[in-house]
Amino acid sequence: MKPVIAVMPLVDDERESLWMLPGYMDALREAGAVPFMPALTTDDEIRQIFAMCDGLLMTGGHDVDPRQYGEEPRFDNVVPNAERDTMELALLRLALAHDKPVFGICRGLQIMNVACGGTLYQDLPSEFDSGVDHHQRPPYDRPVHGVRLEAGTPLFAELGVDDLAVNSYHHQAIRVLGEGLTAMAVSADGLVEAIDRPAATYFRALQWHPEFLYTVDEPSRRLFRSFVTACAR
Repeated sequence: MKPVIAVMPLVDDERESLWMLPGYMDALREAGAVPFMPALTTDDEIRQIFAMCDGLLMTGGHDVDPRQYGEEPRFDNVVPNAERDTMELALLRLALAHDKPVFGICRGLQIMNVACGGTLYQDLPSEFDSGVDHHQRPPYDRPVHGVRLEAGTPLFAELGVDDLAVNSYHHQAIRVLGEGLTAMAVSADGLVEAIDRPAATYFRALQWHPEFLYTVDEPSRRLFRSFVTACAR
């Protein structure tokens, strides 16, 4: 049986609807998994969703509410979704307690960091002086900056390179790393671009977007395969 992976729903506030980028699903299917998008919920269904899957993919999308890491929102462009925060934090706490594999992308990295007690830059252009392009324009299947991979980390072991060219589309990022997490990659301006929790079987996340790159980029395909392999164990 192929591993089943719950892919966190994306939310369209204006249309009051849930949606999904096909890249998340297609990359997981190509890597050998059966992905599904659960309903957005904050009730007891969360435990059932957790029990139904072999792993969790934490997707991009809304900002994490600063109140989740003890701050008040300071900028008008911080757009959270309370239901997403509640659902995803509950699933992440279950995953940490039961050692279920988790892979995070963009917002996924950010909420995984918050679930471990870390904090975020609410708005990079306002709070972090950088010459690196962290908010590129389409198309997104092209790299816009590099990251340095840290030796001795799973990411370095899987890709076997010191540096990697990545795409980038975010305005929030890790400020203080969560408890038990280590940085696997860092951009030239010092931002954490990938994280791992060494005590977990698989609890890893990227700030960039392999769901856009995987069709043209073997390292991105390798990262999805690594996650699916962990879910199949």
